Amino acid sequence: MIKDVKDVIARSHSTMLADALGAIALLTILVVALHVPSLT
Repeated sequence: MIKDVKDVIARSHSTMLADALGAIALLTILVVALHVPSLT
């Protein structure tokens, strides 16, 4: 089982990096959107 997980991570390293960057971007947008009403 652990070997299978390691194999999947090794094969999809670039995809996981892109997904992580996308998730960070979405969280940043969420935080900014939640703070916009307090700026006005």
